Amino acid sequence: MAWEDLAALAAAAWLALLLVPWRPWRTAERLEADPTAAARVDSSDVTVLMPARNEAAVIARSLASLARQGSPVIVIDDGSSDETARIASGAGLAPFSLIQAPALPPGWTGKLWALEQGRQVVASPYILLLDADVALAPGLVATLLEKARRERLALVSLMAAPAMSGFWDRWWMPVFIYFFKLLYPFRLANRPGTATAAAAGGCLLVSTEVLADIGGFGALRDAVIDDCTLAALVKARGAGAIWIGLTRSAVMLRAAGFAGFWRMVARTAFTQLRYSYALLAACAAIMLVVFVAPVLALIAGDAVARALGLAALVFMGVSYAPTARFYGQSPVSIPALPVAGIAFLLMTFTSALWYARGLRSRWKGRDYRRGSA
Repeated sequence: MAWEDLAALAAAAWLALLLVPWRPWRTAERLEADPTAAARVDSSDVTVLMPARNEAAVIARSLASLARQGSPVIVIDDGSSDETARIASGAGLAPFSLIQAPALPPGWTGKLWALEQGRQVVASPYILLLDADVALAPGLVATLLEKARRERLALVSLMAAPAMSGFWDRWWMPVFIYFFKLLYPFRLANRPGTATAAAAGGCLLVSTEVLADIGGFGALRDAVIDDCTLAALVKARGAGAIWIGLTRSAVMLRAAGFAGFWRMVARTAFTQLRYSYALLAACAAIMLVVFVAPVLALIAGDAVARALGLAALVFMGVSYAPTARFYGQSPVSIPALPVAGIAFLLMTFTSALWYARGLRSRWKGRDYRRGSA
């Protein structure tokens, strides 16, 4: 195909993204902490479950953010080899419990096994799943509970804001969230009756009864993308609607860094493609057309190709601008989006290479082998 044709395809694809009714590029779905919510709802109706594996560097700050939320907290130590358990015990929270997760059995991922140990002792109507590296603004637990009850939601989750404390974190993480929203459009996920289901596991409120009805975490025991799998099970059950949104009131405490971020994306990228090399090839072709073709058309094409390439890049930038604004990114991040897109494709290739070598996923010092679940 000529540069003109490829640039036209890219421009059409980005324009279509801007025009689809559910507008996945927007940041309209958002929720911030309401400090007055605690006066209207009883936060003790929520038990916080925090799985922790070697989180000594961040867990004290995460637990400190729960001190005034008014909810009981259960930390499940998932075989940590550092000071995680000691630091958690010394946080001074009340009511507080520390559980040592038994040895990980076959067929389970570590996080889900830890969460199941906590779920079995919860007596409250709601559970908040909170990652040990996420801190909450005052009143956020009450805000989540109020929203769930007011809108009759079985599951409410928030995409925690990146730490934005290093170059890679400031650049990569907002792009990662942007791509996540394209894969799992929030408006469709939040609409009852649609097949799309999405959740962000770092900060996720779920009805204890609904969670028990689907079989607890055992129903998704081997899931690599556990948050979206949980959302899909809850939504399919029909026991209540689900909702996912953005927030600045839940913040990641740890910047991933280049290598850490690469591993984070590679951990689930090939799973997103259902371990299909045909889908991987299709994904690669699409990414090359929408991200690379416009740039090359500007460099090597004729006047028409350059105009179409420029149009594609403008549409691309318009689609990313709301995310950049929400996270306070520099405008320079917008024209750098094609570079980020190709980097994400390379991370997906890394994930596929792991799978070809027999590794389904790798996280927190554990390897989940292909066929082990």
